[in-house]
Amino acid sequence: MFDSFVMVDWSGGADRGPRPKKDAIWIGIAGRAAEYCRNRSVAEARLRELIAGELAEGRRVMVGFDFPFGYPAGFARAVCGEDDPLALWDWIGARLEDRGGESNRFDLAGEINRAVGDGQGPFWGNGLKREIAGLPRRKDGYRNPFPERRAVERLARGAFTCWQMSGAGSVGSQVLTGLPVLARLRKAVGAKVWPFEPLDGPVALVEIWPSLVLPPKAARDEIPDREQVTHVAERLAGMAPEVLAELLEVHAPEEGWILGVAQDGTTSPALRGLQPQALRNDCFALPAGVDWVPVDEALARLKGSLGVAVGTEVVPIGAAAGRIVAATIKAERANPPGANAAVDGWGFAHGGLPAPDAGGRIEMPMAEGRAAAGVPFDGAVPAGRVLRILTGALLPEGVDTVVLDEEVTTDGVQVAFSGLPRPRANTRKAGEDVAARDVLFEAGHRLRAPDVALIAATGVARVPVHRQLRVGVLSTGEEIVEPGTAAGAQHTYDANRPMLLAMAGGWGHAAVDLGRVGDDRDALRSALDEAEVDVILTSGGASAGDEDHLSALLREEGDLTAWRIALKPGRPLALGRWHGVPLFGLPGNPVAALVTAALFARPALEVLAGGRWLEPEGFAVPAAFEKRKKPGRREYLRARLGPAGVEVFASEGSGRISGLSWAGGLVELPDGALEVKRGDMVRFIPYAALGL
Repeated sequence: MFDSFVMVDWSGGADRGPRPKKDAIWIGIAGRAAEYCRNRSVAEARLRELIAGELAEGRRVMVGFDFPFGYPAGFARAVCGEDDPLALWDWIGARLEDRGGESNRFDLAGEINRAVGDGQGPFWGNGLKREIAGLPRRKDGYRNPFPERRAVERLARGAFTCWQMSGAGSVGSQVLTGLPVLARLRKAVGAKVWPFEPLDGPVALVEIWPSLVLPPKAARDEIPDREQVTHVAERLAGMAPEVLAELLEVHAPEEGWILGVAQDGTTSPALRGLQPQALRNDCFALPAGVDWVPVDEALARLKGSLGVAVGTEVVPIGAAAGRIVAATIKAERANPPGANAAVDGWGFAHGGLPAPDAGGRIEMPMAEGRAAAGVPFDGAVPAGRVLRILTGALLPEGVDTVVLDEEVTTDGVQVAFSGLPRPRANTRKAGEDVAARDVLFEAGHRLRAPDVALIAATGVARVPVHRQLRVGVLSTGEEIVEPGTAAGAQHTYDANRPMLLAMAGGWGHAAVDLGRVGDDRDALRSALDEAEVDVILTSGGASAGDEDHLSALLREEGDLTAWRIALKPGRPLALGRWHGVPLFGLPGNPVAALVTAALFARPALEVLAGGRWLEPEGFAVPAAFEKRKKPGRREYLRARLGPAGVEVFASEGSGRISGLSWAGGLVELPDGALEVKRGDMVRFIPYAALGL
């Protein structure tokens, strides 16, 4: 639908000076660094320049602004005599005096209040030292003849009202200073305004609210506005056209709408496609009466509950390896881009070959010059002549077949070879590998080094990917101490945290060390609150739902459900949320923690990161051990391949951490009763298939 996405964080305040600052104007452009604008005049000029440049390249542009495009119902008619919000834009534009850093917005708000609201509303918040007739400084005694919020703001909880002119959340100043700019842009570049007009022009103006896409807590930039507008632009750029088209299917002819908020109001705020929804609200619930959960059922329930927890960005091809594709990647051009020689040799037109002599030998005169990779032959090769051609060289006009150097003799004037070659021998057709606009990879694929080679070979320089999932790992308990510190027999060195951090990093995520917290509920709350992550892994009995600080805190202020999985080792698995952040509570035993993390956390994290559910690949090998198991639980034995088949660790004890290092994978024994004898085929899952 659109080729370029430009998103703007607006400001109704004063000139912010030459150096980038918070609460200024930021322009986010998909695939580029955000641009700082010190005031509104600079921003308007830069936007015109950007849009003109995109139009000159034949690209359609979506431009988003983070302030309301309309007021609550009834305001436009009361002010300018008609319901058309675009007429209101022009009315405000004719009266607002703005030098980019200073404006008469407070005076204009007072004028409107005196005309339509008896001087006590709808606007409030005089931010100047002098008094302004009709504009209250505070909301005390405030009377609003219009709705306090637009319909969309009643759905998008946290959105600010357009009537407040100063103080925290003063959207009113943004609107009064922003709408005149939109009115001028609309006329200057022929823009169409969503949702008031059909978007059938080269430029579309839309209303955005960056907090829908990137909640403030997730911002890692010292200037969150800079990160947010860039993130919105890249998120929209990576969105499938049909999804974007669905978002634009909104009817709000007077008040306008925020892109990404559903209009039916059945959910709150129902962000169709913009804000990642990591987990369904009912994802942890088990059917009534269910106690022990089979492994396959637990995996299926977990798989069905997950969604993407991260946004998107565009990265250079050199930084794309290991990242998860966020939108379909298509070849920019064919590979190879033109028909070329597959070998070093001599090229000619097959139809111009002379008849072989009695001995089957063909002789042909040489054409002057040669063709090499990157240095094409200038001209056409006459019929009946041969041209020296090197591997990768474009086939010039008059050449469709090549014979190998090794098959040719030459005296410097003529070449000779035996046997009639087949037509188009030793040549490559244009696009025989990949055609232009072929789909290379769909969303959800994690890119490998060979994938990067294919993408680069087809001319793609920047790749839409999901942001790396930030996986926080937290240890709890008074008995846990750091390796290398003095410890008594009552202490346990923390093996789980470094192991889980290494696992998360090896799976392609950004592993974040959340440290260790003792049995202190306030300290635990602080650690969870301060965790700037997308998902949390904990280990230990508390995480599995025992009545201690972590489980109690999660039940009181988050949510926590413990699953008892029919699995050995690692029966307990806790699933929860802390203020919306998914949390996996793994068993405290390192052997059980590794098994449950590899089987449950790994595929779940991949989906949360924007990828596809991962099924570990195993293969059948003869057993070099004997084992009898009872029905009821699936078992995973530490194992490695040996000369007689797959061997298992000498002890099944979960406390034997050395067995994790000894092993090269796991033997999976099914849920039912089983007797394994030497030579029987069993399923072996190598560590590599678990990302270890």
